[in-house]
Amino acid sequence: MISPRARYAAGAAVCAALLASGYYLQYFGGQEPCPLCLVQRGFYYAVLIVLAVAALHAPGRLGGIAYSIAAFAFAAGGGAVAARQVWLQHLPPDKIPPCGPDLFFMLENLPIARTLEKLFAGSGQCAEVGWKFLGLSIAEWSLAWFVALALYALWLAWRSGSRLPPPG
Repeated sequence: MISPRARYAAGAAVCAALLASGYYLQYFGGQEPCPLCLVQRGFYYAVLIVLAVAALHAPGRLGGIAYSIAAFAFAAGGGAVAARQVWLQHLPPDKIPPCGPDLFFMLENLPIARTLEKLFAGSGQCAEVGWKFLGLSIAEWSLAWFVALALYALWLAWRSGSRLPPPG
């Protein structure tokens, strides 16, 4: 039987492997991340941190549910960002928004509300598909992994909740 700690650690390890593959593609595959890619990276880090802390903490029933819900929320957020990028990648060429400034420039020079607005609108850079594996772009793979992580987090919550004593 696999311990709850090992289940949380396994999810964290998957996130670490996904982040490592993203850095590999960036530094050895020539794939520069767009602003939406960087936001997705942040969500992978958030899921990784939640699951790693849960693995170290070894929470009880309610704590396990709380950690799982937090991991689900971050995975769902990352999935929403990945879905936006996939949508941009499937737009007709004449509908793709023009390229804008990079994320770091926006964070340094624009108010946070304007940065978020421009970020989620996407840009032409976010619509580019420079790499595919098994017919899927990086954004499509990211969306699939965020969905898998969200489902895994729900399963972890269910496993934690199933250890609750019956009411009464």
